[in-house]
Amino acid sequence: MSKELRFQLGDYPSSVIIQENIPRLEELYPGAGEGGKDGGPGALLVCDENTAPLARRVSGDLPLTTLPPGEEHKGWKAVETILRDARRGGLGRDGLFIGVGGGAVCDLTAFAASIYMRGAALRLIPTTLLCVVDAALGGKTGFDLGGIKNLAGTFYPAERIVIALEALETLPPREWKSGAAELIKAAVLDGDAAFLERLQRPFTGPGGTPSSLEALVPLLERALTVKGRIVEADPREQFDGETGGGRILLNLGHTFGHALEAALGLGTISHGEAVAWGLARSLDLGAALGITPPGRETAIREVLEAWGYETAVPYPGGDAGFDRRFREALENDKKKKAGKPRFVVPGARGARVVPWSLEVEACLYSLLSKR
Repeated sequence: MSKELRFQLGDYPSSVIIQENIPRLEELYPGAGEGGKDGGPGALLVCDENTAPLARRVSGDLPLTTLPPGEEHKGWKAVETILRDARRGGLGRDGLFIGVGGGAVCDLTAFAASIYMRGAALRLIPTTLLCVVDAALGGKTGFDLGGIKNLAGTFYPAERIVIALEALETLPPREWKSGAAELIKAAVLDGDAAFLERLQRPFTGPGGTPSSLEALVPLLERALTVKGRIVEADPREQFDGETGGGRILLNLGHTFGHALEAALGLGTISHGEAVAWGLARSLDLGAALGITPPGRETAIREVLEAWGYETAVPYPGGDAGFDRRFREALENDKKKKAGKPRFVVPGARGARVVPWSLEVEACLYSLLSKR
């Protein structure tokens, strides 16, 4: 079984291959392993301690950079490690970086590739559902800085992304739940009630895992197509989205979600859990502003409840300084305009961008002050 989706992200063609098995090096980049210090292009595999066995399946002969796992290690030190190993391995500008892992590994690998000798070849093998649906496709790279998620980054799409279903087989239930939040976001952006309704039935395997990975493929194709088409239309997020369209629509659930992650401490909860909580806050705001119709709000909330996401305000476990840190993070959102954050809220179909206003500020004060 093999399926391919192709996108043109600005100047960069990007293909997504969905297949059963981990790809071998020759599938990713013919001739990549022939060089390095001996004069050819060479390649570097980047993984973390959890995905190192999968990376070795790609090639047992290539240099391997193994990073510590977790969001807390997604910083400049990891980027420097990748760049140093690439140089030691003799990679030229025509060399290849291969990221094998979740969102942190793929973001870091892509960033390193984008700045190494002003740009080297890049392939990604995402190993979590969250990374498959959210991080791998689209070309955003980056790392966390100053407690802000992905504050530093570039736009650098991978030419090839291989989704190997066997890499997802051993994911624990929490990882499936985390990734499902991005599937829900895609369904909301898509605006197709049937897609959203399909997600009202959580995965039926043990502990909330899929009963069949092959049954997951149509959902992945749909979510990736939704994201890919949005990015194709606005690959570098140059549209403000306030007049319709724009890559900023993919920020649905993320403005609030990123602020939650920062307030709790990066790595305290999964990104997907934060996005689900942020989506609930976007529903609050959209309903208060009269943008999200009641029936649409109910349908989305039912999906979030079916998956068992935490959507309460305030978020359980926040300490005495949580409110202050949350508001500071919200005000410092990296997609702010004229010094003020913007919000994406579900509309009657799809979603729309809401700029800052006194009305929005009043609604936010009300919904975030719930006790």
